[in-house]
Amino acid sequence: MTLVKGRVFTFWLLIIVVGCILYSMRRVSKGKEVSIRKIPGLDAIEEAIGRATEMGRPVHYCPGIGGISAVEAPQTFSGLAILNYVARLTARFDVPLIVTIRQPEVFPMAEETVRQAYLEEGRSDAYDPSNIRFLSSQQFAYAAAVFGIMSREKPAANLMFGAFWAEALMLAEVGAEVGAMQITGTAQLSQVPFFVASSDYTLIGEELFAAAAYLSGDSNQIGSIVGQDMAKLIVVFLIVVGVVTRSFGSTFFEELLSK
Repeated sequence: MTLVKGRVFTFWLLIIVVGCILYSMRRVSKGKEVSIRKIPGLDAIEEAIGRATEMGRPVHYCPGIGGISAVEAPQTFSGLAILNYVARLTARFDVPLIVTIRQPEVFPMAEETVRQAYLEEGRSDAYDPSNIRFLSSQQFAYAAAVFGIMSREKPAANLMFGAFWAEALMLAEVGAEVGAMQITGTAQLSQVPFFVASSDYTLIGEELFAAAAYLSGDSNQIGSIVGQDMAKLIVVFLIVVGVVTRSFGSTFFEELLSK
């Protein structure tokens, strides 16, 4: 029994969290309408692409530099979901879309995402596969290649959503130098301050996942977001109750957590 000491409460809390998510996903899939708070950065995407249309300059998009198998995978998939929305808009407005990729396994996914978006908009003839560019699997070699592309192409909009590390500020600085309107988002909290300082709009942390669910309209993603919010409310309630009871000298929650 000593092997599971302190794990029982955590186990039941995990069951509650998973239950909230599954319950919400089921409700949304059955047609339950759910409202997701509007994020200003998402509304600005159409404005940025409209600006590129007026200026006759392309849009640059990066779905992060993370892969699809590590802890940053959810950020990569969110970046690809937002890419679908961006590609629809560029197809609709007839604006060149340049997508730069670092990870080899993300490359075919980005290609298919953009191709499908153009097809669904009835603009398959405007889809240019040469604009979906795998640059390098090396972090700073990729960053250097993006520098060159942005300096030559001078995009009017620079959109970056996904996992980023030390190259984040460098990419954003180049975007600022070419006069691009920049909308960024990442759940790598160490890079958020750099994006906030250098971008017009930034999605912070979990806003990236909420944005992907909001734009895709996928019932499973929306239900998952709602379920996680429910679980957070439960955790906050437990924290408040624990603080209050401990303030009055009760050790109930300490004993509960030790089980």
